[in-house]
Amino acid sequence: MATGVIMPALGMAQEVGTLVHWLKHDGETVAKGEPIMEIETDKVTVEIEASASGILSGVIAKEGEVVPVGRTIAWILAPGETPPSSETSSSPITGQAIDPVRNEGGNHPATPQKTSLPGVSPLARRIAEEHGIDLESVKHSGKRIEKDDVLDYIREPGLPEARTETFQAGKKAGSHLAPASPKARRLASERGIELATLAGSGPDGAVQAEDVLAVTEIGDSTSQVETPGTVWRLMAERMTESWTTVPHFYLVREVDSSNLVEWRQHSMPAVENRTGIKLTYTDLIVKLLGTALQDHPRLNAAWAVSGAGGGIQLNQEINVGIAAAVEDGLIVPVIQHADRASLSEIAAKRHDLIERAQKRKLRPEDISGGTITLTNLGMYNVDAFHAIINTPQAAILAVGRIADRVVPVNGQPAVRPMMVLTVSCDHRVVDGARAAQFMDDLANLIEDPWRLLV
Repeated sequence: MATGVIMPALGMAQEVGTLVHWLKHDGETVAKGEPIMEIETDKVTVEIEASASGILSGVIAKEGEVVPVGRTIAWILAPGETPPSSETSSSPITGQAIDPVRNEGGNHPATPQKTSLPGVSPLARRIAEEHGIDLESVKHSGKRIEKDDVLDYIREPGLPEARTETFQAGKKAGSHLAPASPKARRLASERGIELATLAGSGPDGAVQAEDVLAVTEIGDSTSQVETPGTVWRLMAERMTESWTTVPHFYLVREVDSSNLVEWRQHSMPAVENRTGIKLTYTDLIVKLLGTALQDHPRLNAAWAVSGAGGGIQLNQEINVGIAAAVEDGLIVPVIQHADRASLSEIAAKRHDLIERAQKRKLRPEDISGGTITLTNLGMYNVDAFHAIINTPQAAILAVGRIADRVVPVNGQPAVRPMMVLTVSCDHRVVDGARAAQFMDDLANLIEDPWRLLV
């Protein structure tokens, strides 16, 4: 039975994803659970696994294309099976229906595939359509017509001059005919570089990643504008949308961290012996935050958009997302069930998530289901800051550094390690009184974490 390969949603607010590259190609055999493609969202780049075993077929999305979530972009078939004919393919970028015998623009009819034709890869068919080539005229050495077979036909001596000119024009225009590695295509797209303008150092002149980076390093002395990568651009779009559409308000609280420091010192040896991981203040705050949210469901809620305009969605689980900076943006891996997890479990999970985030090896489930976000800039010596809400969540907690300050203790000045908490709230979900009660409970837990043991 045919199984559709769709663009998955890795987050509640995600609408599109970018197909970075196919790890398996049209006509190849795949096994259930085997990675078949790499996609990129505003949060992360992940490998997507096959949901069934069979032959990958009917691929319609190209590498580098932006695809709406939920759209079928390929099929996994049994041997001898064909993609469902009742399904109308859709354009990954526009979502408009594509006539299978026309090119992407729908302006130039191509020769319909005849039953005498062997299999044709999607890229080979697309190139043939763009150049008006009858695929029956193309010689092939394998079981199906591939891209190189069509390119060889285009370059063949004696080819009508008009078609030769079309091919050369396509090269000058920087079309997708330029051979390049997937990483080179992605880097070129992020930097706004036309692949056809580069001299490739790979096999048959294929552009490699280092060719793109070399051009970037040399740069254009007249250009001072850096083209953002996909992750950064999409992150910027989401943050702009949150800032301009969500009614933010903020509550700030300075807390005495003396007992938090002592708790960490007391718990660190046991956690390190069990996990080999060094316990951090972020781990402690994740645990305390999860505990505090048990009595404050509105802070653990979301604003869900519906046909009627929207409404409050109360989440049954408490899953704390940890904002983490990576080379090309910001991602929020999630600690599931933070209220029930032990310190050892939180520390081990946090370490694993951040390590794999830096290596771009996160899975969809690693960034899904977050109900609130924690962002800690204390390690950068930041005292306090206001964070933008990670929609559709209702709140985000910003944590500053622990620093010695002079504060009144029993009516006398004393030096204490103090920390500033700032909670940003969506006023559609949370009012000031509820947020203040939550902040008070969280502050009390930080100042007296031993109550967790009672």
